[in-house]
Amino acid sequence: MASERAHWWYAAPRLATDRTVRAFVAGATGYTGRAVVDTLRAQGIATVAHVRADSPRKDEYRDRFERLGAEIDNTPWEAEAISETLQRVAPTLVFALLGTTRARARSEGMAAQQAYARIDYGLTKWLIDGAQACAVPPRLVYLSAAGVRADASSAYAAARARSEAALRDSKLPWTIARPSFITGSDRDESRPLERIGAGVGDGLLAVAGMLGGRRLRDRYRSTDAATLARGLVRVALDPAFECRVAESEDLR
Repeated sequence: MASERAHWWYAAPRLATDRTVRAFVAGATGYTGRAVVDTLRAQGIATVAHVRADSPRKDEYRDRFERLGAEIDNTPWEAEAISETLQRVAPTLVFALLGTTRARARSEGMAAQQAYARIDYGLTKWLIDGAQACAVPPRLVYLSAAGVRADASSAYAAARARSEAALRDSKLPWTIARPSFITGSDRDESRPLERIGAGVGDGLLAVAGMLGGRRLRDRYRSTDAATLARGLVRVALDPAFECRVAESEDLR
């Protein structure tokens, strides 16, 4: 159950149509981030989409988000700058949809462990710290992953676990989302192994569901960005998911 502290600021903006809801989306240019901005704006929610100033597709993303009626923010990824922006924007919701891949880490000359620590954990921690500096603390919705545990052995899961722990230890109201595979033919990056893995896994989970393992099937089968985005926005606006983990089945 959410604490009284976590609820005091959130009494008014309970409906997606309430104009007092204001969202800041970090990671807005990613596969899930774009879908979250789409979903927020479709529900009439004031939205600020963060786009890196050095992004080679900055103009494309600006055009896309402005057509939706979203504001664009190009704050550089520096702890103090991010904090100042969040205090200025004063969002009621912050979506932390940040992450990198092994392939991207290699292209930037970093080891995967270093990249996950710097981006998946480091940038998320800056958002948490910046949100705590706001006069009215926003709820921070963190996109984690299914199966993340404190004793995770992989560098990817360990970074996610650190981010979850930092959020739980903060003074913010929060929601942690743990979807399974996020896949789709409309991804910018080619991830054939991920799509194959998701397809094989979904097939096995379908069999498990027929044999009585419905909860297992619902928790670990893959999802697409649009479905996940609708789930993220729904739990973000639901007081019942404040200071709770939303598993895959909660996000469908």
